[in-house]
Amino acid sequence: MARSLTVLKTRRDFLACSRARRAGSKGLNLQARQRGADEAPDDEVRVGFTCSKKVGNAVARNRAKRRLRAVASDVLPRAGKTGWDYVLIGRPETTASRPFTKLLSDLEDCLERIHAPAARERGAA
Repeated sequence: MARSLTVLKTRRDFLACSRARRAGSKGLNLQARQRGADEAPDDEVRVGFTCSKKVGNAVARNRAKRRLRAVASDVLPRAGKTGWDYVLIGRPETTASRPFTKLLSDLEDCLERIHAPAARERGAA
């Protein structure tokens, strides 16, 4: 089922994700949290992107974020869960240069770990 993506824009949303579940891969890091009942509507998937200066100069950071946006638009509408916020974080030297198919599989693997039943029991990924 295809779902629409809404982009996270407020610092509060990014900070809430940073305190929730995490999963990492060679090409990216993923932070995810299930929104509360008093927050944004449950029928959408929200996503944010970030790349620190460790990723490189502005050109490298923007390239990494473009690639993360493309990966998210391919994977999250079908594999993301409604009512969840996801933040994709670029990794130095790998996000911008990793083959696109591997970035896709990295995000899919991270999502599986985030939503695995064992991760819910532990409270973190």
